[in-house]
Parts: sequence; C-alpha cells; structure tokens
Amino acid sequence: MNNTAIARALTGIADLLEIRGENPFKVRAYRRATRTVEGLTRPLAAMVDAGADLTTLPGIGRDIARVITELVQTGESGRLSDLEREIPATLGDLMRLNGIGPRRARQLHDALRIETLADLRNALERGDVERIPGFGPKTAETIRQSLSRPRGPVRFRLADVEPIVDDMVAWLRAAPGIERLEPAGSYRRRAETVGDIDLLAICSAPGPVVDRFTSYEGVSRVVARGSTRASVVLASGMQVDLRIVERESYGAALHYFTGNKAHNIAVRALGVSRGLRISEYGVFRVTSETDADPAAMPAMSHDGTEPAHGDGAGSTGSVQTSGQRIGGETEEDVFRAVGMSYVPPELREDRGEIEAAGRGAIPDLITQNDIRGDLHMHSTWSDGRDSIETMVQGCVERGYEYMAITDHSPAVGVVNGLTPERLERQLREVESVRANYPMIRIFAGMEVDILGDGSLDLPDAYLDRLDIVIASIHSGMRASKQAMTDRILRAIAHPAVDVLAHPTGRLINEREPYEVDLEAVLEAAAAHDVAVELNARPHRLDLCDVHVRRARELGVRIMIDTDAHAVGGLRYMAYGIDQARRGWLARTDVLNTLHLPEFEAWLRRRNRR
Repeated sequence: MNNTAIARALTGIADLLEIRGENPFKVRAYRRATRTVEGLTRPLAAMVDAGADLTTLPGIGRDIARVITELVQTGESGRLSDLEREIPATLGDLMRLNGIGPRRARQLHDALRIETLADLRNALERGDVERIPGFGPKTAETIRQSLSRPRGPVRFRLADVEPIVDDMVAWLRAAPGIERLEPAGSYRRRAETVGDIDLLAICSAPGPVVDRFTSYEGVSRVVARGSTRASVVLASGMQVDLRIVERESYGAALHYFTGNKAHNIAVRALGVSRGLRISEYGVFRVTSETDADPAAMPAMSHDGTEPAHGDGAGSTGSVQTSGQRIGGETEEDVFRAVGMSYVPPELREDRGEIEAAGRGAIPDLITQNDIRGDLHMHSTWSDGRDSIETMVQGCVERGYEYMAITDHSPAVGVVNGLTPERLERQLREVESVRANYPMIRIFAGMEVDILGDGSLDLPDAYLDRLDIVIASIHSGMRASKQAMTDRILRAIAHPAVDVLAHPTGRLINEREPYEVDLEAVLEAAAAHDVAVELNARPHRLDLCDVHVRRARELGVRIMIDTDAHAVGGLRYMAYGIDQARRGWLARTDVLNTLHLPEFEAWLRRRNRR
C-alpha cells in the first residue's frame, strides 16, 4: 500500500470518528497524521519493512503507527472496517459540501437514511432536507448549490492570482480612510495554488471601503455585504473576502487568517496551556473554560482560512472577546504570548514550525537578495524569444555576478535543440558576448536531455567543453517507476552532470508528476554532489515545497533557476524564492547564493574540466 492510499485510509478514519462524535483531539490526531503521510517522500512501506519507528514522524503516535503498519502489511485496517460497519464511509463525501459538517452528515443519515450524494440529491428534490430540525430552507439551498458545483475546490496558480490581487489592493487603497491593507490566507503563505483570497484592512471609514470593494470592475457577483465585511466572486470564479478590523486586533486577525487551520489550532492549544484565549480579535486572559477551548472556532474554508462572518456576511456567531486583552495589535503579540519566535507566513502549515519556533529554531529563510546568479535559461538558439545578449543584459540589470545560457540539446527537436555543429557556433557567440560584459561571468551550458536508457543527449567530448551541464527529461514520461528511477540515477552518476532540472516533470494544474522514486534520486544527488533544481517557472515550481524540505534534510544542494525563455522570465526567481522559503531553505542551502569564486570552485569539484 503506497502513501497516498494510507493517507486516504487515515482520512476515512478521521471523517467517521468525527461523524460519530468522537473526542475532537482524536479526530485532529488522525488529520495531522494524514498531512504527515501526504508530505513524506519516503515510502511508509519501506520504513515498516525496515523496522523504522514510525512514532518519530510528526503527529504519528503509537495507535496511529499500529494502524499504518497494519495497512502496509495487510492492505486493510481493522479500525476503519469497524467504523464502516457502524457508519457508511460515503458520509465522508457529504462533509465535503458547504453547509454539512459531521453533525449534519449524521443527522441526514439518521433522519432520512442518506448515505450517498445521490441519496442527498433525491431528498433535496423531495423537500425532505429542509424539514429536518436545524436545517431549514436556507441550509437546504446552500447544500443544493454546493452539489451543483464541480466536485473539489478550484485552485488557481499563484502567479495567475498575483496580478489580480495587486490590482484589487491598488484599487482599494484609493478608498478614503484606508490605513493598512494586505492579503492573508494561502496567498500570503505563497502556496503554489490559491483557492480564494482574504483581504484585511484597517480604515477610519468602513462604508466607502466596502462600497469600493464591491464595485471593483472584475466582480461578477456580490455574495455578501455587511458594514465591515463583504464577499465577492470574480469573473474567474475566485472568491475574495474583505474584512475590516480594529487596529488593536489587526495582528491577531492577520495571524488568524494567514495560517492554515492546523497551524491555528496548534497555536490556540498552546494558548490554552498558558491560560490564554487566542482569536482573530486578540490575545486574552481567559475568564472561563469555554473561552479557552481551541476547538471552539468557526469552520475554515478549503483554503485553510476562515469564511467571512458577522455583519450579515455569513455570520457564524457572536464576537467573543471576554477576558483581559494582553495583545493582538501585531502578529508578534500572538507568538510572544505562547513562547514562540516569529514564524514567517510561508511556514504556517503545521509541519513542525510550532515546535521549531518554541525552541527558537526557525531558520533564517532565503530572500531574493541572496541570489547571485541564474543558471538555467534559453535563447533564440533553441526555444527562447530573446538573444543571448538580451538575456545577459537582463541578468546585469538584476545585479547578478554570473549566469548561464543553457539551450536545449538535439533530442528536443520540436524546440530546435542544438546539434553539436550548432553548439560550436553558439559557443563562439557566447565568447563574443563575454568580451562586452566583463561585469558578469557568462557560463556556456546546455540543458541536456536524459534519454530513455539514462544516457545523455550529447557526446562526452562536447559535454566536457561546457561550463555547466543541466540534465532533464522531456519525453518518455509514462515509463514505469522503476524504469524512470533507473534512468535518472544513471544520468546523475555521469561525471559531466551538474544539475538535475525540474526533477518530477509536473506542470501545476496541467500534468501530474511522472512516477519516480524521488527519495532514491535525492539520495543519489547528495552522494554525487549533483545539485537538484527548484524550477521557478510558475507552472512548474518543481520541486514542490515538501520535496524541497526533504532535499534539505538529505543535504542535497538546491539551485533555484527561472528556466526563462525570455528576458521577462527572469522575474520568476521571486516564485522560486517563495517555494524555497516554504521548503525551509536558508541562504546556505542554495547553491546559487554563492559568490562567483565559490561557485566556480563548486563547478570544478570533479576536476573534469
């Protein structure tokens, strides 16, 4: 049983426990274990076979470790089977719909014997759902609308969302009385895809700000509108929520609407242990046990942040601010109150940052100013749109110390890959351009295809003339996992290879990664001192954040490159930095933060040139 199947089983257990009304801490334990399993690059089956202690993994206790071991060894879970005999597993599907939580899923089953989405559609058509106590016509309509939409949340690539957010923020900042305005949610965490947008504001005149927000030209529908909150849907289908908060609560609200649900619950639980209640309204000394309950919080949206509430915009309850306020104007107030150092937004995913911040061990994350060069880009010699000189000028303007021109090798014929004869001519042009740009070191390189048998798409005599060799795969992506792994391992072992580019071949929202034992690939890269690329092109961002962090753990050198096909593509470095930060990378983890002499020394590491 692979990690995906194990995660699915753990999710099923969590869903059914929640529907049954089990202890919420037990439910959250299974959900956290699911996130741990989904984020692993190591196969759990291999760990179990090797006798590894699964409880060393974050969020995996003894009971869950036994469940995982049973799943690996038998393909089944007695715990899940017992729950499914009591509660239909299909009720978990109902919980994915707006308006249905675990309690209502159980109500639908007990009152109407609803077990599937088809059952639910039929009951809605008969008008049975709205007659269940506690439901009513409004809830039934919410469920009906949710059923009519495509299953699963729509996710937008970060780079596609960014210009929209920038434009909306600029539009809103022109409203009278705006003092502070910024986006929160997964957008602020710089996740590679975004489901919806939260905007938080401080202003002296909420009414005009709400008016301006709902009149933005890209709005196709106003979902809700109150005196300090509003929600709209844009023409793209993306929902945007605006919340206007008090200055004294702004930091607490920004924290609350930035972290994902698991991160927020963990911080609140730490607050409870210190006699505090932490919410979007601030940090308070509690006056009752109810106020201290970290589970007493509104349900969050699929994006990990919480829906608009109050003032007629989807209210979920009254504002709870009982107790003595001890902070909330800044995010630092929240972290300080629970004994944590500041956690950068990119890390607020409950992937170990709570514990690390408690020890003061959050790394000093990389910034764009740390980058000294870009080592993967294309010119008009293959499929680029700009000349070598234009690409060089773009790198000079960015203040880089070095760069590399790395056009495609001949196997990628559709993009005019360089034959050895054309490479000869390109090398002469690179030498000519170098003479005019002494302020930057221009490396002559190539993105060389890894062929089906793992050999490289250029004779060794030509590889040895290049300053840098980037190996990558552009074909044969349907090979078996073993064949693909062997193919890449052979290329990594080649003494001419410096970098493995876009290691999983994925295209976000377009193409799934090819099957490969990435753990073996990363281990080989570390052993051969081959860098692994974090490709910064927004539709790639390959490696993903979880794999970036695993590479760091294994001591693999990471190189952040833009894979620019025009001078404008050099700006993609910012997205690579976002992904690197989400993967916990510091400056010292990234190869192209080295100054030129150190980087050249690394290129000479195998004494092959």
